Amino acid sequence: MQNLVKRIIGIGVIVLAIILAFKYCEFKKADDSTIDYNTNLIQQQILNVGKLVVTEGHFSEVITYKNQQKYLMDMVSFEKKALVVVNANVTVAYDLHKMKYDIDEKNKTITILNIPKEEITINPDIQFYDVEQSKLNPFTGDDYNKINKSVKANLAKKIENSTLKTNAQNRLISELSKILILTNSMGWKLQYNGKTIESEKELNQDLKL
Repeated sequence: MQNLVKRIIGIGVIVLAIILAFKYCEFKKADDSTIDYNTNLIQQQILNVGKLVVTEGHFSEVITYKNQQKYLMDMVSFEKKALVVVNANVTVAYDLHKMKYDIDEKNKTITILNIPKEEITINPDIQFYDVEQSKLNPFTGDDYNKINKSVKANLAKKIENSTLKTNAQNRLISELSKILILTNSMGWKLQYNGKTIESEKELNQDLKL
């Protein structure tokens, strides 16, 4: 009788151990599923953010181009000149498909490793007016190349002194903030340059573009 009781107790302990092990495995499975769900959700949000962010601007300028050819010890010269009117469409773009990041599931951390540099595209429409030239000093392809180079250099300076790049960066911050909002809502952390980003203001300050 005593042996029977011991056997029943032993079987009960084994059954209880099996039940507890099953419950533990079930809990772990649910926990892993939650992590997978969170990771997939974050990856999807990053894919949604990963697009081309484009800011457009328009610039105009008027320049006078002059060139002089001299002959006979500079005693005779032939000048050519033109009034050049430039209208240019400019875009500043961030291709967030190129953004590099790392997802640490264990520590619930997203680390932005690299943000692509802005891509500036200048498309000038150049019109010539009041063109004056001579047969000994006509306009050539070299003149047009010089004018085009000068126009783009002047436009590049205007872009630097304008709010176009700042506006483009603000749009970039707005897109990246979507990742920040999601990570905060899910109890994850967003890091960049070794620092945890906790607000859009910090994101704006710490991004080195």
